[in-house]
Amino acid sequence: MDFESLAVGLNDLGWIALAFVFGYAARQIKLPPLVGYLAAGFLLQAVGFENVSLLEQFADLGITLLLFTVGLKLNLRTLIRPQVWAVTAIHMVFVVVFLGIALYALYLFGSPALAGMDMPELALVAFALSFSSTVFVVKVLEERGEMTSLHGRIAIGILIMQDIAAVVFIAMSTGKIPSAWALGLLLLIPARRALHAMLESVGHGELLILYGLILALGGAEIFELVGMKGDLGALVLGVIIASHPKSEEMAKTMLGFKDLFLLGFFLSIGLSADLTWQTVSVGAILAPLVVLKSAAFFALLTAFKLRARTALLTSLNLTNYSEFGLIVAAIGVESGWLSSDWLITLSVALTLSFVIAAFLNANTYAIYAPYRAFWQRWQSVERLEDDRILDTGSAKIAIIGMGGIGTGAYDALSEEAGPDIVGIDIDPDTVANQRRQGRNVLLGDPSDADFWDRVQVSHKLEMVMLAMPSLSTNLAVLERLKAVSFTGRVAATAKFPDEVEVLVEAGAEIVFNVYNEAGVGYASHVVNQQKSSPTQTNSTS
Repeated sequence: MDFESLAVGLNDLGWIALAFVFGYAARQIKLPPLVGYLAAGFLLQAVGFENVSLLEQFADLGITLLLFTVGLKLNLRTLIRPQVWAVTAIHMVFVVVFLGIALYALYLFGSPALAGMDMPELALVAFALSFSSTVFVVKVLEERGEMTSLHGRIAIGILIMQDIAAVVFIAMSTGKIPSAWALGLLLLIPARRALHAMLESVGHGELLILYGLILALGGAEIFELVGMKGDLGALVLGVIIASHPKSEEMAKTMLGFKDLFLLGFFLSIGLSADLTWQTVSVGAILAPLVVLKSAAFFALLTAFKLRARTALLTSLNLTNYSEFGLIVAAIGVESGWLSSDWLITLSVALTLSFVIAAFLNANTYAIYAPYRAFWQRWQSVERLEDDRILDTGSAKIAIIGMGGIGTGAYDALSEEAGPDIVGIDIDPDTVANQRRQGRNVLLGDPSDADFWDRVQVSHKLEMVMLAMPSLSTNLAVLERLKAVSFTGRVAATAKFPDEVEVLVEAGAEIVFNVYNEAGVGYASHVVNQQKSSPTQTNSTS
């Protein structure tokens, strides 16, 4: 047996296991696992652990996959909105200037961490702090089922614009001059059809994952060969694939791999330098400044005609520092522009900002609803078309969430209720598709306190049926119904048995367990088909 190889294997197993333990602990207190990975890196550094080649490979691959998944999410329709590109640009300039001044003030007060730093170095640190965390925001939005809500789409758009700014910095930081062969990259444009055709034919399993890895790593390698930053190549290949309908599925399948390999990056940050009182104290000073970032977002978003609630939820989503900021700082350290201590300082600030953001995002409805009058002072009179408070009109039944379950319920009830039924969904594409099929569906956020206040005054609803996939969103709507003293009947769907009791306690009169009842519905369908067409056992109706 090769005992040397076994020793290396156990060494790798040790840091992977430690990362798991700390990541699991972070998740138990409602923080992203990456906070635990950073803490594991600090501990490994304290016990004298040395960085290993596998860890470095994890880190490099994680960043490449991160840029690829960013490219897959690029939606030009969202990015061209001034609420996205203009707000991002103005906010980034403001934060860099403001935080640069704050850091310079610390320098004047004699902070040892800033001793000897010049203005370009301070500006680079401020630039690193101007980003918000894609990992954190996506996690929060997915848990609530709000990825396609207006505030979710605006937040993701701003994050993508920030990520593009980081990619530009990464590409420029190398100082490389592309070779003449770089012109050959233009061939990627006509190659788009072939890449899309292959994506269409690989199916939905492991081949889709392998194809994503080939695109990400292949794009990085091609750009490196022509003298350009490889991570930029991964982003470009992601953008090329983004227009295909299966790009969202690929992004979801690649998400776990990206998060896994980024483990190496976060561990290497903790291993880069010692955790000292100086780095902790400066990081603790920088962490609360993230609230000022949020305030700036709110002011800009309301100035660009978003309703106060939409602007506030978007701002709260973005109230954190970013893993991309650590990547920017890591490049600064590698290039000799920053001391390695700054990586630790920014890691501390990032971790504490996640604690702040977790608290704020867990209390978004409590932050807005009781203080609506205050927040609404800041919104402009003019409204965006997709940010207006919807009106249910004369409808007596409202189905909230027009996915498969909501659509089935709508069709079953419309035979009796007719025009007295209305569907509501937060996804504009879903709403447009439902309307094309002749259903009366409105675009709106069901957890919007402003909407339920209006319903309280003028509605004719006798029943509200909740058909949303997220338990937290269902509970938020039930809370709003209780707040406006809704007297009609409320029904809700649940995925798991333990959710049924929670929904009943929150005010749902009827709870439908989707998985338990699916078998009953399936059997009833088969029996009815056999009765109506006894000779046709393969009916697909």
